[in-house]
Amino acid sequence: MKSAMLATVALLAAVIVPHASRADALTAQDYAEIEQLYAQYNLTLDGNDVEGWIGTFTPDGSFMTYTGRDGLTSFAKAWHERMGGSTRRHWNTNLRITGDGTQAEGTVYLMMVDVATKAVTGTGTYKDNLIKTPQGWRFTKRVVNLDKAAPAAPAQQAPK
Repeated sequence: MKSAMLATVALLAAVIVPHASRADALTAQDYAEIEQLYAQYNLTLDGNDVEGWIGTFTPDGSFMTYTGRDGLTSFAKAWHERMGGSTRRHWNTNLRITGDGTQAEGTVYLMMVDVATKAVTGTGTYKDNLIKTPQGWRFTKRVVNLDKAAPAAPAQQAPK
C-alpha cells in the first residue's frame, strides 16, 4: 500500500510540478511586451515609419523573403508605394504566444482594411519567431499566409 502511494505521488510530481512552476516560462511581462511589439509593428508600417517598423525585427530578421535591414527597408518602402500611402490598416486578433523566457512563437489572424473605402482588402495569418534581446522582444522571422479568395460561383442561366 505504501509503495503504491509513493508511486502515485512520484507520478503526480513528475506530471504537475514541471507545468506548475517553470522558471523558463513566459511571464506576464513577456506576454505584455510581445503584444506591444505586435501593435508597434502594425502602427509603424501603417504610419509609414520605416525605421520604427524595422526596429521590430532583429538586425538579421526576415519578413517573407526580405532579410536584414536593407531587405526590410526595401519591402516597407515598396509596400507604401504600392498601397498609395497610409490608407491601409492592419488588424490583428487571436494572438497565441508560446515559448520560454528567451524565445517565442506567435500566430495571429490578420485583416487588412482600406480606410478610404472601409473595405476589407485581405485576410490571413502571421506565423512568427521572436527572441528576447537587450532592447526587448523582436521578430526574427515573420511569414504571412494570405487567405485565398473563394472561387467565383458559376453563372446561372436564366429560365427559358
